[in-house]
Amino acid sequence: MLTIKEILVFAAKFYPNWDRELAERLFDYFQFQPSQSHHKLSKGKRSTFNAIIGLCARCPLTIFDEPTTGMDASVRTDFYRALMKEYLAHPRTILLSSHHLEEIEDILEDVLLIHEGKKLLHVPIDELREMAIQISGQKDTLKKWLIGKNVYSENTVGRGWTSVTIENSFTKEELGQMKNEGLDISAVPANEMCVYITKTSEGGIDDVFSERSFS
Repeated sequence: MLTIKEILVFAAKFYPNWDRELAERLFDYFQFQPSQSHHKLSKGKRSTFNAIIGLCARCPLTIFDEPTTGMDASVRTDFYRALMKEYLAHPRTILLSSHHLEEIEDILEDVLLIHEGKKLLHVPIDELREMAIQISGQKDTLKKWLIGKNVYSENTVGRGWTSVTIENSFTKEELGQMKNEGLDISAVPANEMCVYITKTSEGGIDDVFSERSFS
């Protein structure tokens, strides 16, 4: 059974673009012990070690599948920073799969959203961020702006005050008119947009606890 230090030595023979110096620096930075066995590492440590291999191999196509599983917050931050530095220094195609878009959206160029084995969309991250907006205000004022639009969510909070997440197909003039009518407009985070796109049922978790669910 190879130790993790021996795995790094073997990796140098397997990957033609292997960066031995960087691998050793990362190995020390994340405080690995040379005699440790890969299968005895904790889940977070195993993910960190695997990430070192992925970074230092410098394969033209590098795939990270849920790379931060088990990592604590500080290590995740270090990994994403290292990933960006490595990409800028040695550009290549990097595929990164994650259920936590909020963690990685600042380093992404494109998003491929897959749900139940099917591709739902493939767009630049900036386009995903602009697909919808949130509009808040009096329901009577909002009503006319919802006609013919795809409404992803709607929440009414007393006295007719309503907040809706809606597709963003408005012109600058229309957005300006909304503001003049006292409506608040805000951006929708990319990860929330993914939740709306993959939603398979009407309503939300609140509906499970509504009175009609128990009738």
